[in-house]
Amino acid sequence: QVQLEESGGGSVQAGGSLRLSCAASAYTSRRNCISWFRQGPGKEREGVAVICIGDGSTAVANSVKGRFTISRDNAKNTVYLQMNSLKIEDTAMYYCAAGPLCGIWSTRNCDYWGQGTQVTVSS
Repeated sequence: QVQLEESGGGSVQAGGSLRLSCAASAYTSRRNCISWFRQGPGKEREGVAVICIGDGSTAVANSVKGRFTISRDNAKNTVYLQMNSLKIEDTAMYYCAAGPLCGIWSTRNCDYWGQGTQVTVSS
């Protein structure tokens, strides 16, 4: 069982930055990948970025490429999402998720989910 807790959300003006954190209770499985998803008002949940614990490989959605960066701190069992040059359309609830097959292409492959942290970008 993996418990995930997101933090770092908030309100920011367009062009600003935020760093989200996802703290995992049971992080040590090198088979796990940890992903960030987001769900804006009236939108489907979409994958944003993923990092796999074993080899550190990452993937980032085209919609945020060049602006968002995912990273991990194994000593703290934490994954980060650094979000720069934020746009109004980045406004959403951001969730982290985990599992051996967790990626950014489907929510169905992720076994564990956090409760989410709200990001609001204003003009």
